[in-house]
Amino acid sequence: MQNQFIMSLDQGTTSSRAIIFNRHGETISVAQKPFTQHFPTPGWVEHDAKEIWGSQIAVLTEALAKSGLEAKDIAAIGVTNQRETTVVWDRATGEPVCNAIVWQDRRTAKYCDSLHDKRDWIRGKTGLIIDAYFSATKVKWILDNVENARKRAERGELCFGTIDTWLIWNLTKGEVFVTDPSNASRTMLYNIHTLDWDDELLALFDIPRSMLPEVRASSEVYGTVSTRYLEHPVPIAGIAGDQQAALFGQLCTEKGMLKNTYGTGCFLLMNTGDEAVTSKNNLLTTIAWKVGGKTTYALEGGVFVGGAAVQWLRDGARIIRTSADINTLAATVEDNGGVYFVPALTGLGAPYWDSYARGAFFGITRGTTDGHLARATLEGIAFQVYDIVKAMEADAGAQTRELRVDGGASMSDYLMQTQADIFGFDIVRPKTVETTALGAAYLAGLATGYWEDIDSIRKQWKIDKTFTPQLPPERVKEMLHYWHKAVNAARHWIEA
Repeated sequence: MQNQFIMSLDQGTTSSRAIIFNRHGETISVAQKPFTQHFPTPGWVEHDAKEIWGSQIAVLTEALAKSGLEAKDIAAIGVTNQRETTVVWDRATGEPVCNAIVWQDRRTAKYCDSLHDKRDWIRGKTGLIIDAYFSATKVKWILDNVENARKRAERGELCFGTIDTWLIWNLTKGEVFVTDPSNASRTMLYNIHTLDWDDELLALFDIPRSMLPEVRASSEVYGTVSTRYLEHPVPIAGIAGDQQAALFGQLCTEKGMLKNTYGTGCFLLMNTGDEAVTSKNNLLTTIAWKVGGKTTYALEGGVFVGGAAVQWLRDGARIIRTSADINTLAATVEDNGGVYFVPALTGLGAPYWDSYARGAFFGITRGTTDGHLARATLEGIAFQVYDIVKAMEADAGAQTRELRVDGGASMSDYLMQTQADIFGFDIVRPKTVETTALGAAYLAGLATGYWEDIDSIRKQWKIDKTFTPQLPPERVKEMLHYWHKAVNAARHWIEA
């Protein structure tokens, strides 16, 4: 195993990737392939699960080819994935019964409203706030709306899985039907205290238990990739939802450590150790991972629209040609010119959980330029993160001294500096910002002995850049005042 490598399959919301790492956590090869986003009606977001699978197996093959390695050179594969996205497929044929319903999809929002009186009961079991974001109501919708789906499910003919389960099912030609606690805890069907699917929740949502995968640890050997895809039987040995994988990849393995991933959305997780902390500030309690028989919990706050706001400026408003252009455009002005942007393009996540909030620019005048809009967009991402960290500090009863960052948008020095200015503490960006994939690699490598233990991994972790606060506190206070006024207006837009 001395000369072998670890591969991560990183299946995201807009693209599938395969990344090969060496023993030092350094990237050897990367392959990436986007896939189609489907928006059949306002508020609905879908993916073709078969296209996801096709894109993932394609990049697996491409990453190997680009590296010059063979399957026998891969010690193990780790899988990390967009969470909550729901796939239901035929157990015998492997054919999905409909498009996958994506985590961003809001079609079940009104049904979620009808469950308001069960809010505390569901939260007590799952750590989650009732929201269309999670998988349970998506599965119910499929069973209620796809022809014959409920009858087929009751006969044991259908499988439900998040994307990790779907990929592993296909990689093993249907031999392995599993998930891990980090993904199971995002379904609103899993009891994070008993560490099992909850029969009372299954009854509430009218979902047959036979549809559900086996829940295994986040770091263990589940099976091997079929020789139809690789000529050598490579073990699949790590699973974690993308945000939990990033927390592990940032080596936030001690209680109180905090990371934020700047991707399509922004997701903050704080390690709370072996305690499932119940939030009093509208955050989620979730399982970070289960390794070596020990379950680690986390507090989480999610921003639904992070990097997606930049994508909207590029593809919707067409103010920029490429995502990277936003940094250049934002630098053309000295400040935001009094313009604030609330990126509630799919509602607001934590700590507001408002499905009906709408995105809006405030403070536009005749003097407003594209540069001000670009700057306000980046600041809007940073302000959302600020609100979540403050809620986490209140729940944990401690002040944060450092935020570790990763994800594509973390490469924006302007955004990271803005984040440091707003927080008043350091933002730390590691050399490897692909920490989601790296976390899955670490989990797979630990399961197979590729890495001896977490301490041996920790020695590899290196900082790329630390951003320290530079903006006067008085200016930050003023900006936060207008940001919260803007959020309040965006939340009451429908009512008005």
